[in-house]
Amino acid sequence: MRFSIIIPTYNEQGFIQRLIHHLQKVAIGINYEIIVCDGGSTDITVKIAESCGVIVLNSPTKGRAGQMNYAAKVATGDILYFVHADCLPPANCFSAIQSSVSAGFDAGCFRYRFESERFLLKINTYFTRFSGLIYRGGDQTLYIKKSTFNLIQGFNERFIIMEDYELVRRLRKKHQFQIIPEYAIVSSRKYDKNNWIKVNFANTVAMVMFLSGVATPQRIKSTYHGIIKHPKDE
Repeated sequence: MRFSIIIPTYNEQGFIQRLIHHLQKVAIGINYEIIVCDGGSTDITVKIAESCGVIVLNSPTKGRAGQMNYAAKVATGDILYFVHADCLPPANCFSAIQSSVSAGFDAGCFRYRFESERFLLKINTYFTRFSGLIYRGGDQTLYIKKSTFNLIQGFNERFIIMEDYELVRRLRKKHQFQIIPEYAIVSSRKYDKNNWIKVNFANTVAMVMFLSGVATPQRIKSTYHGIIKHPKDE
């Protein structure tokens, strides 16, 4: 089993080296490749990634959906593992995914917890164990068999936000999906920049708009970014 770890980036100079080194450390003995697919960073994200000895692609389109699809076309692995730059997968992520695939699952993700020890963020962590769509975000990291990914035609690039939720919703209609009971670690930077109430309110509004099927992805994104300030917005 070969893994293609796909990391979409845009101005992630503060996180990308940490993630790559973590993956290289926990992937000892694993057949894998790391593909960083950049969406036009204006910082030194690409330079740092190249110095780490991984595959670096410059996506023709900016946006995680397009970047991840572009990298998936180049990927040579049987398993595509999508990881955000500010996340750290669990140390046993590869063996856990192998066990999941062997058990008959076509795709899956991990629970997650934040780097911060703040109590309110632990509430968010608790709910990542449940199977509802509202608890399934890209921060949990997502694995999917490449054959399955191709069958469902990858990410819908119309979704410039909520692309992970949209893919998982389609995926779970016909394929087996597992929430692996291990924890990825996620940056709390959005909560640091704003506050717990504001970020969770923004998340709720975006999810309601998404589930309604009426709002366009552009409208969801503009509404979301009108409520909170993302660290990379400045």
